[in-house]
Amino acid sequence: MHLIRKLQNYAPLSEEERSALHDLGTRRQRVLNSRDDVIAQGERPGFVNLVLEGFACRYKILPDGRRQILSFFIPGDLCDLHNDVLGVMDHSIGAISPLRIAQIGPDEIEALMTRLPRLRRAFWWNELVGEATTREWLTNLGQRTGAERVAHLLCETFVRMRSIGLVDETGACPFPITQADLSDALGISIVHTNRMLQDLRAEGLIVLKGRTLQVDDLNALMRLANFEPSYLHLRRPGTEEPGGATEPDRETTA
Repeated sequence: MHLIRKLQNYAPLSEEERSALHDLGTRRQRVLNSRDDVIAQGERPGFVNLVLEGFACRYKILPDGRRQILSFFIPGDLCDLHNDVLGVMDHSIGAISPLRIAQIGPDEIEALMTRLPRLRRAFWWNELVGEATTREWLTNLGQRTGAERVAHLLCETFVRMRSIGLVDETGACPFPITQADLSDALGISIVHTNRMLQDLRAEGLIVLKGRTLQVDDLNALMRLANFEPSYLHLRRPGTEEPGGATEPDRETTA
């Protein structure tokens, strides 16, 4: 389960903690088609949605139909952990690709965190990483050039996918995000987005083919983007908790 792999970037998890997280993903599963809404702006939230398979996004629609994508969700991501405090949603969450999610009641989350306090800290870490990522996206929109924006988002997605074990030995990962999606996330036109992607291909940095992203020179792509992954707060291999706990990547990735 990708949520387990993700949270183990924060701290090694016990067998009991891994089992409890695995159980969350087996309840009230829902399958959506690409472009379906998980929940729309104005609707009352009833569940915390856990992405099991596929990609989703958080977005806003302006009155004239223009869309701003605010974040992307990949497998293992929890959408709005504390949305039960909202009366209605002030944004929408939609499927980018065929999507399978687990719908978890807020009371179930609270009971889990009460029973296993370290998971509460892991969930806090998860939320703080989300806030840090939002700050990085704001910097993208406000200060980076078009080329830097595209390269930065590709780096971010690739590193996030690698952290949950979804990058293969060739350096490729699923990438169902379209050029229109990139344009709506980065605040540049589709034509400009296409030109930036063509430049990255021509420079031998990436290959985009069949809804797959292959990064052939991650270091060069990171330099182009001025990408510093510390805001994702991922532990390096070999990092241990105080007291000599096992390094996260050696734990199960079920």
